[in-house]
Amino acid sequence: MTEQSLKATVQRDLTDAMRARDQVRSGTLRMVLTAITTEEVAGSESRELTDDDVLKVLAKEAKKRKEAAAAYTGAGRPELAATEEAELEILEAYLPAQLSDDELASIVAAAIEQTGATGMQQMGQVMKAASPVVAGRADGGRVAAVVKAALAAR
Repeated sequence: MTEQSLKATVQRDLTDAMRARDQVRSGTLRMVLTAITTEEVAGSESRELTDDDVLKVLAKEAKKRKEAAAAYTGAGRPELAATEEAELEILEAYLPAQLSDDELASIVAAAIEQTGATGMQQMGQVMKAASPVVAGRADGGRVAAVVKAALAAR
């Protein structure tokens, strides 16, 4: 069996969703493919995105949906929030499983150990060490909060 790129998988799933007349799924996947294409042609020359780059685009789009759902909920628009949450659920199917709080804490602890950080001034170094390990499995804000808490406890 040949390994299929993530972009090709999304395109195939879009075709399936269109055949099934699933409007929410097909609309969401169209939006993702547009974002991927936009990323491919951004900059001075066009390029084919790797699966890691596609994952970054998916994570960015998922974050947008999460923030929009929270904003709609706060504004008293539950019907719009429900639409954003449905799109988020579709996007999350393509993202790697999110880290639990315990897993994230142990990754941060290892990064602190590796960098020898002793206080908040070294937060950037710890984030730099932890980010590649976390890579798409936890939101950057969540990682930063855990790093802050761990460094404050030292």
